[in-house]
Amino acid sequence: MNFSELHKLILIRQPPEKRLSKADGSNEHHMSEAAVMLAFAMHLFARGADRVSIHPDGEHGKRFEIQAWLATHGFTWQEGWGTTSYAGRYLNGNLVLEVHVKSGQGDVVATIGGQSVIAECKGGIVNTRHAGQVSRLRKGLHEAAGQLLTRSGDGEINIAVVPRTNTTRDLAIKMAPRANRAGIAIALVSTTGEVEYFGADPLSAGNVALL
Repeated sequence: MNFSELHKLILIRQPPEKRLSKADGSNEHHMSEAAVMLAFAMHLFARGADRVSIHPDGEHGKRFEIQAWLATHGFTWQEGWGTTSYAGRYLNGNLVLEVHVKSGQGDVVATIGGQSVIAECKGGIVNTRHAGQVSRLRKGLHEAAGQLLTRSGDGEINIAVVPRTNTTRDLAIKMAPRANRAGIAIALVSTTGEVEYFGADPLSAGNVALL
């Protein structure tokens, strides 16, 4: 699988009238929280994980076609659980992705090099200048980092993950030094699935000790 060419992470929607003039183009590009989780899960596979679990709530599953997206990226549904159509185990060769509708587990969970990786993810509209939606993007990064601060952090790599926009990039640059000192890495996901770290890359062997 070519993890660098992820597609269909964006849902294109007609904006409400009050936001129509604020979108770059005639439509809004929504990167849902579930899409961010899936993109980051693929990143963790590319960085050495062989099993990743994601934990969307029911609302996230309604907003993004998780099962269909995984099918287009080579993952075959093997076993379902719960009452949703998408929760279950998916296989792609020796890679295992599990989708659990649970809260309080971390949005994306994996083990790389013997260390637990816990990511908290938020979504948002990536092509808007609407003040309320831009503020929501900033709030998402604050909330993801704040959720990780409540964890013990012992033996864990903690990563706050949100969509990449000019707003989140500027905020990530400002937050990274203090976040890193608190044991939290910041990662931004592009609309095509590329992941960029601001401050220390926690999955680089030379930087793990910094977090």
